[in-house]
Amino acid sequence: MSERRPGVEAQPLLAPAAAALARLRSLAASEWRQSRLYRWTLRGPPVDGVAAAPRDYRPADPETARMILSGRMMLAGETLEMGQGGDPWDTASPSRAFAVALHRFDWLPGLIQPSDPRLGSKATEEALRLSLDWLELFSPITPFAWGAETLERRVYNLACAAPRLVEIASEFEQRRLLESLAEQARRLMRLDDGPARAAERSVVSALVGATLGGKGAKPLLARALALTDRTLRAAVLPDGGLKTRSPEQAMELLLDLLTLDDALHQRRLPAPESVARTLDRLTAAVRFFTLGDGRLGAFQGGESANAARVASAVAHDDPSARVYGFAPQSGYHRMGGRQIQLLVDAAPPAEGPWSIAACAQPLALEISCGGDRMIVNAGWSPGAQGPQAFRLTDAGSTASVGEGSAGAPLSGFLAAGLGARLAGGAQRVDSRRHEDETGVWLELTHDGWAASHGLLHERRLYLDFRSEELRGEDRFMPAPKAAAPRRRLDPFVLHFHLHQDVQASLARDKRSVLIRGASNRGWWFRNDAPDVSLDASVRFDAGLPHRTRQITLSGNIGLDGSARVRWKLTPVESFEQPPPSR
Repeated sequence: MSERRPGVEAQPLLAPAAAALARLRSLAASEWRQSRLYRWTLRGPPVDGVAAAPRDYRPADPETARMILSGRMMLAGETLEMGQGGDPWDTASPSRAFAVALHRFDWLPGLIQPSDPRLGSKATEEALRLSLDWLELFSPITPFAWGAETLERRVYNLACAAPRLVEIASEFEQRRLLESLAEQARRLMRLDDGPARAAERSVVSALVGATLGGKGAKPLLARALALTDRTLRAAVLPDGGLKTRSPEQAMELLLDLLTLDDALHQRRLPAPESVARTLDRLTAAVRFFTLGDGRLGAFQGGESANAARVASAVAHDDPSARVYGFAPQSGYHRMGGRQIQLLVDAAPPAEGPWSIAACAQPLALEISCGGDRMIVNAGWSPGAQGPQAFRLTDAGSTASVGEGSAGAPLSGFLAAGLGARLAGGAQRVDSRRHEDETGVWLELTHDGWAASHGLLHERRLYLDFRSEELRGEDRFMPAPKAAAPRRRLDPFVLHFHLHQDVQASLARDKRSVLIRGASNRGWWFRNDAPDVSLDASVRFDAGLPHRTRQITLSGNIGLDGSARVRWKLTPVESFEQPPPSR
């Protein structure tokens, strides 16, 4: 099987002109959206109360209500001491990430769903106060408060909370809150900064239309559902993955769709056929991307996500449903035995505007052993508090050559106009899979190093069901159209980033590495690389960086363009059991 694309935007001659034009359009649009006339166009027929109480399937932070009522707000790993009844809107946020989460109303679900029922009425009153205070200060449209970074999630959180808020609001407060929610939903549908999140925005807009009542809700819902039908068809692939190739984004879209489906069901309103079809596809994809620790594989601009969040996304599905081993359109392979489970990135990264968060990490893998996540990728995401460098090749558990990367995000002027799209890198990835009762064999090759070094990278993997052993081999070979003969020995490094809960120690032979996860189950990582070391690494979880380590296997690629390293992962205590049921 071969995954290829016609070409990645490697900063062609027309890119600067396209970036300049896009930048001018963005500036003109920003000026227009802040005008009174634009605000007038967001108005519509009046809305009247709520017609549904949509369920938010995302688990809320159980401590949010207690902290806010005590005068503290914790978001994005930062804490704001505002005092009881304080005003976070007129107080300097401790970081930009905190400000984004604040304006997204990430705190609202915790107040609407407090862990302590005794806090219920006080928490709802505080939620209403904070929401109305935001309206007082940010009703005028500003690029940040009404922009793509904050608007979508705020509208979703407000739509889910609206039924509780209007129960205690005055008639004037109800009207103001709901009319603003409708305006924000209309604004959300008009955002046009690329297709990468268009599906989420249309789904959230439709959720508002399904939640609100009155004359203004019906045309809003009709328009948003029509847009949802188009954007889902554009974004979701037949195997349930997204064109962005982010597993976490697929799960988050599933959670949004479940909430929309619930609201439509309460209203006894039909949903587009694409909604039901997409729900099925996304559910299967989330199961595919979930490893043995109950969390997602962190690939292509997505993090691993909280296990409770992942479980909530698939709770509606039959837990005994079979998980497939290959997602052909998304471009991922899954291999699983009794203990070892792994996911492998087996396709080029997304291209063009879909690649705004894509990572240049071809053939990267993540491995869980039992309930322990062992080998990971850096897990950079658009919400991570880390630089774009974590999108480069050496931040993935794959091979890098020299000091370069198999692709890189745009920067500077081009990024300002076109966004941080990924440029260059692998354009073709070939994979071949064989599976029987004894194990799974996978062969993968990519051309991400062909243009810069005239090399192909091949990764072979074999999972033995009986011995519960994973064997790997990474090879470099000359690309078929390599130019002149090689005159240098290119250094290579195989990166195996470890989860922050993993303990690792180098054996006396300075070659084998003993790794233990949170369960303390031991696994040997053996190899025949010329040089083996344990080096520093970083992994992102919930947007925050965590220090960890990586196993690095290094050497040089010969003048003939070839090099090979074999490695294997085996349990410390070998055991012989029947192969797993298929």
